[in-house]
Amino acid sequence: MVQPDHKDGQPAVQPAAPPQPAASSMRRAERKAVAAAQNRFEGSLAQSFVMQLKVIDFSDQVMLFGAGMLVSALPLLILLSAFASNRVDDDISLRLGLDRRASGIMTHLFTSAPATLNVATATSLIFVTAGTLAVAGSLQQIYEKVFHQDHRGLRGLYRLLIWIMALGLVVVFESVVGRPVRHLSDGAVWAVLVTFAILTPFFWWTMHFLLAGRVPWRRLLPSAILTGVFFAGLGIFSKFYFSSTIISDSRTYGTIGAVFSIMTWFVAIGAVIILGAVAGATWEDRKAKVG
Repeated sequence: MVQPDHKDGQPAVQPAAPPQPAASSMRRAERKAVAAAQNRFEGSLAQSFVMQLKVIDFSDQVMLFGAGMLVSALPLLILLSAFASNRVDDDISLRLGLDRRASGIMTHLFTSAPATLNVATATSLIFVTAGTLAVAGSLQQIYEKVFHQDHRGLRGLYRLLIWIMALGLVVVFESVVGRPVRHLSDGAVWAVLVTFAILTPFFWWTMHFLLAGRVPWRRLLPSAILTGVFFAGLGIFSKFYFSSTIISDSRTYGTIGAVFSIMTWFVAIGAVIILGAVAGATWEDRKAKVG
């Protein structure tokens, strides 16, 4: 007799559900973290800062400012230094924090005979002065955009001329004060402090002057302080970056390779000026909204 199969009629055993992969849990956690970060970013001071940079076309303005400095302000500085029989390469080397080898490359780049006043020199001086005026005008327009002011066109041309002369005096003064400081035992620290102490009030005045007094001094103060801080930071960065870069570029392109590093330096100066102005203006706008 056939024995009944005890398995008949019993429900089939269902296989256990596989455990959820850990990778899926990690993806969910990452999505939550990203969403939380986006929520914090929305309406924050950082978002206002980024949006303001977009409004003024930060990347384009920085590149244009750096290029303008290279083709106008640098030749003007070289011409004036040649008439005064000064070494422009020494000043640039000090500002870039170059070591002896990189300073030697810079010296070869700027080797020239003393300038003589002739038609060609006078023409060059006129053109580079016009280029420097264009750089000053672009800086004025950047400040007008940052602080929401209308552009005044050629009505403020005399302000650009005065600002260029003031810039030359400040550059000379900083060189005279900063040169002996850099040779001290802790000269790097003192150089940073000197840079901050000189450039902060200069850019405070620059913003107020180029904006024709339309923005109160108090509102401009945070931008001036941050510009000075960023310039001091650029000085520290330059000391660790440009010597090796100039040496590397000179191996690849010859002595003219140092021009690429100078261009990078001018672009960095433009970034420092714009970032300082935008950061300070954004901070003041946020304070006004909260208040």
